[in-house]
Amino acid sequence: MNTTSSSPLTSASASDQLRSHQPQLRVDASHRVPDGERALILGGGGSTGNAWLIGVVAGLFDAGLDVTAADLTVGTSAGSTAAAQLAWANPAELLDAVLAAAPPRPSGLVDNVGANHRARPVSDHMARTGKILESSTDMADMRRRMGAAAIDMAAAMDDSSARWHATVAARLPHQEWPERLVLLTAVDAETGEPVVFHRHSGVELVDAVAASCASGFAYAIGSNHYIDGGYRANAENADLAAGYSRVLVLSPFGGRTRTPLEWGMHLSGQLDELRRSGSRVETIFPDSEAEHMFGINAMDLTLRPAAAQAGFGQGRVLAEHITEFWR
Repeated sequence: MNTTSSSPLTSASASDQLRSHQPQLRVDASHRVPDGERALILGGGGSTGNAWLIGVVAGLFDAGLDVTAADLTVGTSAGSTAAAQLAWANPAELLDAVLAAAPPRPSGLVDNVGANHRARPVSDHMARTGKILESSTDMADMRRRMGAAAIDMAAAMDDSSARWHATVAARLPHQEWPERLVLLTAVDAETGEPVVFHRHSGVELVDAVAASCASGFAYAIGSNHYIDGGYRANAENADLAAGYSRVLVLSPFGGRTRTPLEWGMHLSGQLDELRRSGSRVETIFPDSEAEHMFGINAMDLTLRPAAAQAGFGQGRVLAEHITEFWR
């Protein structure tokens, strides 16, 4: 059971080092987040991460706790899809849809070959972005380099944004922004500046989700281009919950990051800052038995049912503890 309310996610010395480098991350000037009671953070994690997030929320819901009624929901990458889905659909229905839509999983040697084939695009992407990370001097420099590479990739693809828009739209039960406060993260590919979309941004919900999930090519909204919200700070962007009394963070990647500690973008630093400002924080990470479904296997659609079921089981197990914290 991976949950924490007060234990640091790094060693004491690492936390001290992280705090000394922690930048002042701010919401874009177009929106100020009001203080509130409860904030739900849905982190990125690919296709399996989306399924796991839905499973956790459905497990909590099945046990009597509806965290979708949070005063604030922050979605990043796959978490932005989950945020948009959970804003309009019952968690149990979303879970059933994940399980019902699952493609059959091959077995034996064919299964192994298929798994390697499915993981190759992710591996190639990790290699490309890894080189950019190695050559970057800080987070701002990395965002600009990632954006430039993503714009080049989009230019080499025909109708990439239009096709991605259609794909994302098909995943959403409703294409209007909800009345409740939902923030979806992205990064401006041209400038490298962090972006936070909300219902007053003048951007359609589908476009905001598509931009937040654009981890390869840059997604176009009008004349602007955007890349994955995980490049804003980390896969969770929990700093956006500053001012909220209780913050529940669901992280398919378990708070891990590929950026150097000295860049100050780790989830642990964001949680430390929230706690110092008075927020109570709980995190839910995948159990060790489910960790193989993320990372290199995050885009394996055949793992979505198992990821959702793992999340559901965790939600059920943690429901009593999270209910006490949430209420």
